Amino acid sequence: MTTIGLLHPGEMGAAVGASARADGARVLWAGEGRGAATRGRAATAGLEDVGTLGELARRSEVIVSVCPPDAALDLARAVAERRFAGLYLDANAVAPATAREIGAIVEKAGATFVDGGIIGGPPQSRGTTRLYLSGAAAARVAALFPGGPLEAVVVAGGPGAASAVKVAYAAWNKGHAALLMAVRALAIAEGVEAALLAEWRLSQPDLPARSESAVQRNARKAWRFVGEMEEIAATFDAAGLPQGFHAAAAEVYRRLAPWKDAAAPPSVAEASGALTTRP
Repeated sequence: MTTIGLLHPGEMGAAVGASARADGARVLWAGEGRGAATRGRAATAGLEDVGTLGELARRSEVIVSVCPPDAALDLARAVAERRFAGLYLDANAVAPATAREIGAIVEKAGATFVDGGIIGGPPQSRGTTRLYLSGAAAARVAALFPGGPLEAVVVAGGPGAASAVKVAYAAWNKGHAALLMAVRALAIAEGVEAALLAEWRLSQPDLPARSESAVQRNARKAWRFVGEMEEIAATFDAAGLPQGFHAAAAEVYRRLAPWKDAAAPPSVAEASGALTTRP
């Protein structure tokens, strides 16, 4: 039985941990300083609380990092300070360059780095969510997820390749949602929403529902997407491509961040009001 240390069991992380357990692994987490919601998710997923990050690093053969992208570097540094020498999987939505920087940090301390990127929602059944992996030890991590809800896919190339797949996917998936919300907000601000919706129903009949779905599905999670859009913008820039669109998408999600933990998502009109209000 492989022992995996999970950092940290948010909605996605807890589901990843539960999938690893379904595939036969023992999954630990560090509960020190964590709130009741996190503890509840960890308990539901069957994760074992070992208290501190130091204890988790000492007892784990593999550490899996699933956190907001702007915390990924600091978390890698914290693990490196504990001299972790096993497999370190960064499964966060970061730029390929950031993934390679994380790899350099943990490998300097003695770990073996594997780059990862998750596409899909929290895994509940096979075929819905994929964990893309790259690096020399990618196949070793893939072997930890042979048949559970999370499907592992090894990508050719070194560290950064798996993150590039995730970036390219999210650049469209979350990027076009941000654009649709901004377009709908513009039409409302200019007083032409009814005319735009009428035209969409004639020429692009899926767009009215898609623009509403973009608000319903993303507003309460928008705070998580700010850093991801910034990482995507940096990736485009590094490739010689314009970065401005995804920098703007980051701002769209930043303006929706007040709906974090809201009981219900905003209406299109409420979301549009937030988007057209300058911070």
